[in-house]
Amino acid sequence: MRWILLRGLAREQAHWGAFRQQLATAFPGHQFHTVDLPGTGVHFKEASPTTIADIRACVQRQVQHIPRPYGLIALSLGGMVALDWAQQAQEGEIQQLVLINTSSGFSPPWQRMKPTAWPKLLRLLARRELFHRESDILALSSNRPMAVQTAKQWYSIQRQRPVTATNALRQIAAAARFRPASRRPLPDALLLASQQDRLVDWRCSRALERRWQWTLKVHPDAGHDLPLDDADWVIRQLRAFCLE
Repeated sequence: MRWILLRGLAREQAHWGAFRQQLATAFPGHQFHTVDLPGTGVHFKEASPTTIADIRACVQRQVQHIPRPYGLIALSLGGMVALDWAQQAQEGEIQQLVLINTSSGFSPPWQRMKPTAWPKLLRLLARRELFHRESDILALSSNRPMAVQTAKQWYSIQRQRPVTATNALRQIAAAARFRPASRRPLPDALLLASQQDRLVDWRCSRALERRWQWTLKVHPDAGHDLPLDDADWVIRQLRAFCLE
């Protein structure tokens, strides 16, 4: 299986850290491709589209050279892109779908982004001092003790390929507008959610589970960046659900 990995708001493929290699080690028969959303990573100089459909189209163009079918592993905003892709895909194009701490128009706004997170997020986007900004983003998205080395890595990423506040706001606008189609794209998909996520309420994943009878697994104490907080748990859920 060839897997496409998609990150979330104002993050790029380098923010997966060691997770891609952990996946490759755990599942040697599979290929894992990390792809940047427009406005991030190698595309940081581009303007991000303001709809999920347009972001998805940009991602699809990036992977045209990778033979189909695909599995999608996507976090947060990336999960919206992956869900839209699965709903618009040709038959057989997407064979597996794994959505991590994502949300959709099936949930109320106060669950899609917790009210306590909004002022913190907006302050972070306006902050100019990069190291402290990235440290604060890490502290908001992770429930584990902050690793200084991870904060330094995130600072280095932002120094090299800065995501502008404008592009972050354009991504937020795209996410806010996102309304999935009513059609269930796959008979089953894996929904992974963190009960202690301080950005997105885990009940957004439960809404997708209930609507389409998909498989939901809830982590008791990880934060929004679930692959960072507990990669081993994520890999166990993947193995149980779809990889073996």
